[in-house]
Amino acid sequence: MKEIVKELPQYNYLYLGDNARAPYGTRSYETVYQYTLQCVEWFFKQGCSLVILACNTASAKALRTIQQKDLPIIAPNKRVLGVIRPTTEVIGQFTKTNKVGIVGTNGTVQSGSYPIEIAKFYPNIKVYQEACPMWVPLVENNEYKNDSANYFIKKHLNNLFNQDSEIDTLLLGCTHYPLLIDKLKQFTPPHISIVSQGEIVAKSLADYLNRHPSIEEKCKKTGGIEFFTTDDTLDFNNKATTFWGKEVASKHASLIDNSLNDKE
Repeated sequence: MKEIVKELPQYNYLYLGDNARAPYGTRSYETVYQYTLQCVEWFFKQGCSLVILACNTASAKALRTIQQKDLPIIAPNKRVLGVIRPTTEVIGQFTKTNKVGIVGTNGTVQSGSYPIEIAKFYPNIKVYQEACPMWVPLVENNEYKNDSANYFIKKHLNNLFNQDSEIDTLLLGCTHYPLLIDKLKQFTPPHISIVSQGEIVAKSLADYLNRHPSIEEKCKKTGGIEFFTTDDTLDFNNKATTFWGKEVASKHASLIDNSLNDKE
């Protein structure tokens, strides 16, 4: 969202963090789908015409079903987009050896979404994946800058790079991972390009809105930004400030009855 707002500051934004049920990365397909659909329906009830699934796991496990099964019934004139396709459309621009390594959650890696989508655009690229189940908890618990994080970061990077010595591109397939960038650079060979999704997704969204004026014209343009969480607002504010770069003041959102309630 930070990169999207930077690229497209004129629009209004609602951000929803489903922190009460996070992380999604270890949950089943059906659970991720149900949770994601509830979040999408919440956005629609707030008047949003376009929803971006900023989570790779949700994009991998729920997006296609929501697009094909649910949207035609519940909101045929609204759209839901993910973060995997925009990344796979351009990943070939970063690699010279056609060997790409991807780090992500268990759910994202097990879905096979990245290899499948990359093959559509770059059939010559060979994709290697590594699930990193400890990386999100390191960020969520503010341990990612400490030396204690080194073991888990080095372990998974070594597992990935040992699969092929010619990997020259590392794709961060989770929104939490850019916060690990300093650590990742420390344990990644200097010739390897580290690719983060934020800017890619933001530019892809700008292009999408340009190509779909019927959706673009429904988006409000007063520059308003609101943050919501399904869990404790104070805890969310502390964590979100780390990502956002400045103080965040959130409101509580209930996905059960789709009502909004401010928490002190």
